[in-house]
Amino acid sequence: MMMNLLHGLLHLLLVWISAQSLLFILRNHSRTRARNLPPGPSFMTAIRNLLYLSCRPHKCLAQLANIYGPAMTIQLGYVTTVVVWSVSMAKEVLLRNDASCSYRNPLISFSVLGHNEATVAFLPPNSYWRNLRKICKSQIFAGSKLDATRGLRRKVVQQLLSHVQGCCEAGVPVKIGEAVFTTSLNYLSNAFFSMDSADPCADTARELRKLVWGVAEVVGKPNFADYFPQVKFLDLQGIERRTTKLVGQAIRIIDAMITRRLQSREEVGYVEDDDVLGVLLNISQDNSGELKRSHIPHLLLELLVGGTDTTTATVEWAVAELLHRPEKLKKAQIELEEAVGKANPIEEDDIARLPYLQAIVKETFRMHPPVPFLVPRKVIVDVELSGFMVPKNTQVLVNIWAIGRDESL
Repeated sequence: MMMNLLHGLLHLLLVWISAQSLLFILRNHSRTRARNLPPGPSFMTAIRNLLYLSCRPHKCLAQLANIYGPAMTIQLGYVTTVVVWSVSMAKEVLLRNDASCSYRNPLISFSVLGHNEATVAFLPPNSYWRNLRKICKSQIFAGSKLDATRGLRRKVVQQLLSHVQGCCEAGVPVKIGEAVFTTSLNYLSNAFFSMDSADPCADTARELRKLVWGVAEVVGKPNFADYFPQVKFLDLQGIERRTTKLVGQAIRIIDAMITRRLQSREEVGYVEDDDVLGVLLNISQDNSGELKRSHIPHLLLELLVGGTDTTTATVEWAVAELLHRPEKLKKAQIELEEAVGKANPIEEDDIARLPYLQAIVKETFRMHPPVPFLVPRKVIVDVELSGFMVPKNTQVLVNIWAIGRDESL
């Protein structure tokens, strides 16, 4: 009896929310047409594309943009969204109006546990964000820092090659995605924490590897509640619940490593590991205004997920495209043999002498960008884009996938 009553109340609630959402969208759609926004699909056309949009949004929006032009307005639930997919319109957003379009529209999965307040991708462009960017640029991505880890990259790549060779000798298929993910995470965990994440006997490394994989998987899924905030509390897809659990576990693991590092520093004769964690702790202890201690785990998790997911997707697509084009694969093999030698290992310095291999990587990025859209941006004041007026609080999406397929370029 009680369950039937609860189901009935839930159904009534969903009907009410759906009706309110529909009325809002209809009213907002009428107001949108009256303003000088970029053209876009009708309300019913947008509704018909919602299912496809949830699966392949970059492709669906690119098809619609071919009809409506380089800038298109679409109502995604309660969020008025302008999608740009041409180079000229992207320059309008990213260069000419960067200050007005630099704020983020944080998604629910990136906002759990205050994650969006501690990472470079979703912070507003304030002084703290600029400090984080400066730290990442000078202490993590600087040329001298990358040169210092060249031996580490050589080591993890050799481990990957040994794994592939072992699979070939055993006659078992190579799971490209898993192998590249493990290699990328092993490199980053060594560079960040001086920890080998590929060690099967290390419980912490194994758990962190599982969590990073899980976070990368769940945050990439479209969330209905991002566009219909009335149903956020229901968490119909379970995305917020799963993300909170995974991010929370990962943060606790990284936080425990930080605690152990700080305790080790108190020991007599302790020698500091030359890694990113040590650098970040020094910055935090010297000037907490530049980097808060509580934000270090979030920043490192952001870098771990971003560094592994993008690399994995790119290598998978490159291998898939080459396997479908054996003549291109053969040409790349011939270039390698002529420039490096058949039995010689490839070094990073050899890449400059491999223009065809470089072209393969660039073409893979063009055809299959690991992130089809740039991080969603929010307009903080009314902005003019090539004669169109984009009102305050509009979401702006830059479709990198579509730009790479622009035949006019």
